[in-house]
Amino acid sequence: MKKILILSLIFSLSSHAQVKETLAQKLAKLSTKITGTSGVDIASGLKEALNKGITEQVSKLTAEDGFYKNEAVKILMPEELQKVDATLRKVGLGSLADEGIKVMNRAAEDAVKEATPIFVSAVKNMSFTDAKNILLGNESAATTYLQKGTNTALYAKFNPVIKSSFEKVGADVVWKNIINKYNTIPLVRKVNPDLTDYTTNQALAGVFKMIAVEEKDIRTNINARTTPLLQKVFAMQDKK
Repeated sequence: MKKILILSLIFSLSSHAQVKETLAQKLAKLSTKITGTSGVDIASGLKEALNKGITEQVSKLTAEDGFYKNEAVKILMPEELQKVDATLRKVGLGSLADEGIKVMNRAAEDAVKEATPIFVSAVKNMSFTDAKNILLGNESAATTYLQKGTNTALYAKFNPVIKSSFEKVGADVVWKNIINKYNTIPLVRKVNPDLTDYTTNQALAGVFKMIAVEEKDIRTNINARTTPLLQKVFAMQDKK
């Protein structure tokens, strides 16, 4: 009986090892196939996908209401000001709260116009190794690559533009009025948030969220691969 159990266990472990070996072989073959394919094709395909995301999604954010009327990226009151929002609405100042949200979104729409040259530079610098890892990565691997390569530069570019935009769209006056009104309400805790930093980070989050939308579409929807190069490169990804 013991012999039978031992033999069964050996057979089971052997089968499991064979399955693991088969999976490893499949991944190795795919990696070899990708490595054997023109590095120029793969890198160019990934760059084209990212440029498509920048052109078709990020550009939408620069239009009026690009943030404000897009529920996926609309900038709302920061968490520490949600009580401000609720309190203003209770005392009949809901229109003031709405205006405060609108001008934050207007400033973000203005700032995103500065993003494209920074993205273009990051995409140009993509190596073949980067491209291969992205192609074999998850559905937002290209967006993550772009985010890591541009986030610091984008923040440095966006922040002064947001600050300037606040003045241009009148956000500084609106928010000064909001804070002053709120701080005069009896028994409330006084607030003085850094809205430039908050709006900058929310604008960045919105930009990458929209690029990720386009990347996912290209990875999962064959019809979104609108050029022969995109079709060729992402067909390899389909075989993962």
